[in-house]
Amino acid sequence: MRVLALSPGSLLQQLERLPALAAVAEQLEAQIQVACEPSHRALWSLLPSVEKVIPFPFAGNPNLAEWANLLGLVREPDFQACLNFASGRQVNLMLSMSHIPVRVATEGFSSTAVVSPDQGWKPQRLASYLKPLGLSLRADDFRLSLPAEAMETARQRQPLGEGPLLLLAPDNAANDWPEDRWQLLPERIRERLPQLRCETLTPQAPFAQRAAAVACADVVLSSSAITQLLTAYCGVPLVAMGSSADALPSRDVIRVLPGDRQGLSTEEVMKALGF
Repeated sequence: MRVLALSPGSLLQQLERLPALAAVAEQLEAQIQVACEPSHRALWSLLPSVEKVIPFPFAGNPNLAEWANLLGLVREPDFQACLNFASGRQVNLMLSMSHIPVRVATEGFSSTAVVSPDQGWKPQRLASYLKPLGLSLRADDFRLSLPAEAMETARQRQPLGEGPLLLLAPDNAANDWPEDRWQLLPERIRERLPQLRCETLTPQAPFAQRAAAVACADVVLSSSAITQLLTAYCGVPLVAMGSSADALPSRDVIRVLPGDRQGLSTEEVMKALGF
């Protein structure tokens, strides 16, 4: 069985859709094809059930020829269902001319099932997309499965030593936690835990590298929403700075420091880390 996902939007929105598409693949024993922005292809390669990524410029005001080309691509395979996260007249015209029997979306005249977001944290809200297929979603149970080679490469990048690894993952925003506090924090922690190892993950790192670095850490401190969600998917302990209440699942190993990131003191962050 094949399922198509039309997935426009930001990298964070793609990441929020991973558990839903993984649940579809597992429960239907389906192969997934995803149409997304070309720059987001690397993310979907992390999901083994994705057999093909179709690069499509949703945000670039695609012309008629591009929509016609996409129609040809989605009519060629035998898709049994489509999860449509896009909206607009063009995508509805394209889907209405496809042969896909089940088309799920929150709106649109091409939809065979119109759904509304469920309750819960953001990935869990997509459970409504699965209900017309007779499926369920437990987004909190989703875990990324990364290649052993990527994990080994990430371990080789880590600082030498036997102590626990703290991964620092700042955001790339003007209102991030001040840089001098990021630099001071490891020194403060080593006053109590001399064997601490510390690695900094830049927002510019390739996506697969970021995922592997997170998965190999003992604890992650991050102000980046993308890295925070990656950490939740890897099941690694996390301190999330500036996160919203609905962005992450409720777990004992996840501690959220909400509100203004710049206003957080080093002492508050250390306390959240358990010091």
